[in-house]
Amino acid sequence: MTGPLKVLISGGSSGIGLATALRFAADGAAVFSLDLVPPPDGVPVRHVRADVADDVAVRGAVERAVTDLGGLDVLVNNSGIGATGTVEENGDDDWQRVLDVNVIGIARVTRAALPHLRRSSRAAVVNTCSIAATLGLPRRALYSASKGAVLSLTLAMAADHVHEGIRVNCVTPGTVDTPWVGRLLAAAADPAAERAALAARQPLGRLITPEEVAEAIHYLAGPAAGSTTGAVLAVDGGMQTLRLPQP
Repeated sequence: MTGPLKVLISGGSSGIGLATALRFAADGAAVFSLDLVPPPDGVPVRHVRADVADDVAVRGAVERAVTDLGGLDVLVNNSGIGATGTVEENGDDDWQRVLDVNVIGIARVTRAALPHLRRSSRAAVVNTCSIAATLGLPRRALYSASKGAVLSLTLAMAADHVHEGIRVNCVTPGTVDTPWVGRLLAAAADPAAERAALAARQPLGRLITPEEVAEAIHYLAGPAAGSTTGAVLAVDGGMQTLRLPQP
């Protein structure tokens, strides 16, 4: 099949999701953001409203988007929420909410999209994971647990659907300069010092840009990665693999 890709991105209205939507749109893809809020004015991305924690809303939204797109080739599961704290600092309600959005949300959107992806000859799913899935980061117990589940879910989905011609991969970004990180910094006692500390823990010495993560997602979803499935692509400034001498 030729022609523009038909792409659905959960959480596609800001941060990594918006950068990804714009990257696909720049190639002429038809792109829908499934999000609680619409993309900024003037962005060439359509919008369908849904909370990924609501199965009925997700199913209806996916159907509306796919009908408008005329099919579906690529699903990017990007919706997610953060959490800070040790294992004792987050209550049950926090755990249930974060896991509901970050993990079960992927299951809800994917199972609604699968009947449509099966009809595509270039079907791909890319999940936004995090370096927190593979590193022990302080005060990120709940968030790390959710992203560890996303990584494992990605591998299981890849195994389940490879024989249907559906590739499933994920990206594991380091600390990305997104609105969520901006809010964390704003709440810190010394935002400048906290920003410097976040930048310094990545060997490149800076935060990751949303556009850099979007490039990785775009690659994994596209034909150049046609033999890539079950892969975990780190976009982390060397955080996972490099151990440099301390200055």
